[in-house]
Order: sequence, then structure tokens, then C-alpha cells
Amino acid sequence: MLRPWKTKIWLEESQGGSFHAKLCNQLIKEIQSGRLMPGTTLPGSRSLAKQLAVNRKTVQFCYEELESQGWLKSRPRSGTFVSDQLPEQTLSSEDLNLVSTVKETRSSSVLMDSVYQSALVLQEEKLGPNDGVPDSRLIPYELLSRAYRRAIVKSSRQSSLGYGDPRGTLELRQSIRNMLVMDRFMNATTEEVCIVRGSQMGIFLASRVLNPKQGAIVFEQLCYSPAVAAFESNGFEIIHCKIDSQGLIIDDLRKILAEFDVAGIFITPHHQYPTTVCMSMDRRLTLLNLSKTHNFAVIEDDYDHDFHYEMRPVPPLSSLPNSENVIHIGSMSKVFAPGLRVGYLVADKKFVDRVAHEIVLIDRQGNTVTELALADLMESGEVKKHIRKTCKLYKTRRDHAVEELIRIFGDRITFELPVGGLALWINISSMINERSSLQLNHPDSFFGSSHICGQNEPEHIRFGFGALSEKEITKLILELYSILN
Repeated sequence: MLRPWKTKIWLEESQGGSFHAKLCNQLIKEIQSGRLMPGTTLPGSRSLAKQLAVNRKTVQFCYEELESQGWLKSRPRSGTFVSDQLPEQTLSSEDLNLVSTVKETRSSSVLMDSVYQSALVLQEEKLGPNDGVPDSRLIPYELLSRAYRRAIVKSSRQSSLGYGDPRGTLELRQSIRNMLVMDRFMNATTEEVCIVRGSQMGIFLASRVLNPKQGAIVFEQLCYSPAVAAFESNGFEIIHCKIDSQGLIIDDLRKILAEFDVAGIFITPHHQYPTTVCMSMDRRLTLLNLSKTHNFAVIEDDYDHDFHYEMRPVPPLSSLPNSENVIHIGSMSKVFAPGLRVGYLVADKKFVDRVAHEIVLIDRQGNTVTELALADLMESGEVKKHIRKTCKLYKTRRDHAVEELIRIFGDRITFELPVGGLALWINISSMINERSSLQLNHPDSFFGSSHICGQNEPEHIRFGFGALSEKEITKLILELYSILN
């Protein structure tokens, strides 16, 4: 039986910092006001997503949340309906205050809420948003499964599946140390290596151990917003330093040091996030000299060191003279897949011990089996072999993306060819308009620009090519062209 009318939803007046929050709040408001009566059939997720021009999974996620709260009810092969028994409708204002938990928690910052909502974006059947993630389809499943099996057998026979060192298994810390010494010129000991669950955990732990009373944290003008949120949540004042085609502008940093007390600087020197530029060697050396003169920490996020295409990668800050104040953070998740959650933090032993204290409180220790499996693959040379293979493929994808951008856009956009990494930084300022700006800034947009700090409208797109096949790259570049044209 056909429905005579489609239920329409209007979100312009709805409250909420994200589309998901706005839709949930608006549906609850419509139910409470009586517009959507008990038993009312709601639009299908595909239909409502099309009506609102958003990702279908976002609508599904909202429906599921409201169903768990009792506002909606789904029936197999029938649809989604307003529940016959609505939650908290008969409670007095005094009772509603008793069951409310809003006052029991600290409110989060706008930035933290934005980072959290971005993490909740669910992938539709097509490719979801990415701005430089690796292709998890390339993971060597059979190789990894055999390594996991050996790790489980070894752990079981040695009774090592209980609680262990919060810094991580000795085997993986030794393997990471060997990689850093042999491949990245660093002079580190095993005691100076701590295993974490991805680079973001390493960043947060650094923000916990450093002291906000000693000064602010300096970030690059355009930067990685989850890192900003981590330091902001631990009480640090955030100051931004200008950047150019050679990375951090040292003269601007000197001005900041003359005006403010600085506890540390967070930097992505290898492939600056999001602009992809590589920090020049003279600026690296000057930065390290300043860190010793002014006694501030340098948090080096070396998130994609392995993916460099044109020449030998520039040595990390941690390998250079005067690097005593550097806190080096890296990730093995980029090599295989983010879901493996393996990263590392390298600093002096005293700092690593303090990090381990924090780990005991939140994580106790890492995943022993995963760490042993990865150590096995590193020592056997399989990790290096996989890096060589994927690096060659990512270079091919980068070159294909560049060719397609030139073919489709011509000279209407500009970009510099990155020497490494998994993304392109594309200047779209000559094509941007009000309509395309709204689409690009939409929470469900593949081409989101939320990583841009301090700008209201996107002037650049960070286009991730690593997780895409050549066919997928062409499809998404055509989609971008249709938005901008």
C-alpha cells in the first residue's frame, strides 16, 4: 500500500553541534510536540538521507540511538515507527531532574565534540571519508594470522598472557628500537621505548605528563585537531605558529617564545599535517637549538615516516643533535591497518616511566598477542618487505591521482607534488563558492575540511589517495569536480 504523504524533517532550527545531534534532537522535539504521533511511520533511512542530502549511515545511526532510548521502534520488513510507549513522558519536572545525568559530567569543548562526532561517522556501502589513511585491503592476512598463531602458542606455553609491563612487551620494544636505530638513525635504548595503542594515545599521554603550569603548547597554524583537543583537555593554552612551504616559520616561533612561556611544541616535520610539506633541515636544527635554550619539549608526530617516494626520508628530529627534549611518536598501524592499534613513544627514560604510570591507570598494558605477532614479523623482515610493496603501490596511486586531477581540473586548481605520505594538499580557492562551501563543510562530506584550524571556509582539500584504487580515485575526483564546478 502506497503512503499518501512523506514525512518531512526540517533541521534549520534544531540545536546540536553535529548533524547527528541535530537530527536526534529534532526528531525528539517533533515527537514531544505531538507532530509525530505514536505509531507514525518514519521515512526509510535511504529516503530521509536523500531528503537531507546526507550519509545514509548517519540516519541509521540516529534511528538506532533513538530506538535504544525508547523513542522509536523498528519492525522487520515494515520500517521504523514512533514508539507507542514514549520515555519519561509522565515524569514530573522534579523526577526528570533526578534521572538526568547531564550535571554529573564535565562538559567537553567544541573541538573535542567535533573530534568525537567525526569518529562516529559510519561508512556507507561506498567509500567513507579519509584524508590519508592506508588501504586496509592490502594487509597480508595469511602472514599476520600465522604470526598471531605463533604468538598465541608461545604465550600459552610460557604463561605470558597475564599482566605484564605497561610499557609493552620486551620483544616489540626491542624490535621497535632496532628499527629506529638501523633505519632512522636514532640512538635509543629499549628502556626509552613505550608501546601505545596508536599515535593518538601517545599524543594524549604526552599531554598528560607535560605540565600546563610550565606554559602553552605551540601548534602549527594548520594542524591535527585531535592532538589539539588532547592538549586542550589537559589544561594547556594553545598557540599557533605560522608555516610556509618549508614547514614551521622559525621567526614566528621566536616571537611566540619572547611573549609566552612555552612548555612544548607539537610538530609534524616529515609530512606536515595537513599541507604535506617537509620541514627543511636548517629549520629542524634551529628548532632543536631553541628547545634547549628555552627548555621546552618537542613532540614529534612521525605518523607516516615509511611512505616516502622520491629519495631517502629526512632523518627525524630525534636523530639530530640537541634532540634531548624530543618526544618521538610513531605508528605501526599505518603500515598495516589502523584497526591493529599499535604505536610507540620514544623519549628519555624518566619521561617514559611517567607515561607508564599513566598507562597503568587507563590501560594497564597493551595487547600481548598483537605485540608478539608484530615483533615476530619485524624480526623476520616481513614488515620491511610489506612496506616496500605498499610504498610502491601508493606511489602509483599518487601519480594516478595527480594525472587525473590535471586531466579533469586543468589549471583551475593547484597543488605541489608531495614526496611522501598518503594525501595531496589541493588549492581549490579559485573554484569555491557558497554552494560548494556548504557541501564541503557538511559533516557527511567525504571532502571535509574540519582539519583546517582558524578558517571558516575551505581553501584547500586534503585528498587521501592511499586507501583508494585507481578506479576509486578517478570516481572521487569526478565527484569533487561536480561539487566545485
